[in-house]
Amino acid sequence: MENTEISVSDTLQQDELIKLYRDNGWSAAEKPQQLLAALLGSHTVVTARRQGKLIGLGNAISDGHLVVYYPHLLVSPEYQGQGVGKQLMQAMQQRYQGFHQQMLTADGDATGFYESLGFSRAGKTEPMWIYDGNDH
Repeated sequence: MENTEISVSDTLQQDELIKLYRDNGWSAAEKPQQLLAALLGSHTVVTARRQGKLIGLGNAISDGHLVVYYPHLLVSPEYQGQGVGKQLMQAMQQRYQGFHQQMLTADGDATGFYESLGFSRAGKTEPMWIYDGNDH
């Protein structure tokens, strides 16, 4: 298996982002300028690259002290199941180690993945949103 470079990123190329999001069927790809601005405005963006190619991405929104929310974690379909997503989440969890609350919303098959990283259902809470997409 090739080496995967995991790093905190402050530079992102819009075309590679759109490809990653489209390859995963995420509707955010249809709003490229807003997507790029949102990611660049995140508290942290972590990327995974192989031979310079973007193959995965995760981001965090945080107050920087107590609470962090992980809204996006994507891995190119051809690299899924190879530990890339786990490496991305571990990099973010290391960065926010000791925070009072680490949150995310998992749907479908992703629940087991996040449980393997220590996440669990948040008490009796129910996820709620106003959503402008169609991919969930």
